[in-house]
Amino acid sequence: QMQLQESGPGLVKPAQTLSLTCTVSGGSLTDNYYAWNWIRQSPEKGLEWIGFIVYDGSTYYSPSLKSRATISRDDAKNTVYLQMNSLKREDTAVYYCAADPRGGSYCPMIDYEYWGQGTQVTVSS
Repeated sequence: QMQLQESGPGLVKPAQTLSLTCTVSGGSLTDNYYAWNWIRQSPEKGLEWIGFIVYDGSTYYSPSLKSRATISRDDAKNTVYLQMNSLKREDTAVYYCAADPRGGSYCPMIDYEYWGQGTQVTVSS
């Protein structure tokens, strides 16, 4: 059974950079079956897909967040990272990592197989 665990700073000031980690257990980031996604949820916007990274390190982002988001990974630590710069108050949300079984092809969130428990990020001065 695969498990995903997000962690992050909780509170970030506007204009700063957010750094989140997602540690994966019970699975390998180099497995070409899965794509490793970052998603966020807020009362205002609902669920919003940020992007993913796949087995060969390729990444793909939401067009609306592409200029500010970077997804990377450390295979030795089995960890996926999300960095988002120039934070705004509207970036306040619960951030999730999730594994989908399409390996980089389009996959609706309803078909994601594994989710972390989420980590709250609040952007405030």
